[in-house]
Amino acid sequence: MVSPTGTLDSLTAPDLVVVPGSGNPMPALNDQALLDWVKHASQHATWMASVCTGASIYAAAGLLASRRANTHWAFRDVLASMGVNVCPDRVVFDEPFVSCAGVSAGIDMALALTGRVHGPAAAEAIQLVIEYDPQPPFDAGAPHKATDQAKQAAGTMLAAAALP
Repeated sequence: MVSPTGTLDSLTAPDLVVVPGSGNPMPALNDQALLDWVKHASQHATWMASVCTGASIYAAAGLLASRRANTHWAFRDVLASMGVNVCPDRVVFDEPFVSCAGVSAGIDMALALTGRVHGPAAAEAIQLVIEYDPQPPFDAGAPHKATDQAKQAAGTMLAAAALP
């Protein structure tokens, strides 16, 4: 469990904001206090990062209109309907925003951002420390690679999680 140590009011000028995804981001898209804080934070932050459906918070705050971003493949149409130029790349930089596909792409994004901020050597060292050497047992990690059966099963799982 993550326990916050600050509030939106106490975090007035962050250098980095990371919005994680959630199984159903729709309630957060109507949280005006959160959206107002994100708009304010974007004026001060060097980087505004999002993982998975987290990009929708930036879009709902009006910060991604006509910008490139990515999100979980099942949420791309929703993000596009919010005026975002959805790019299917695993990690998308449209500074100061950086976004990525689903949850596992968050590691790729973190390493790519570390490389930009602290240099490739630092990112490579971190990659080694966390022993990030992906070797998935199946090649079905993106819709264009998955079988119809896998896509149907994934759709059922996502529907149960209430993802639109």
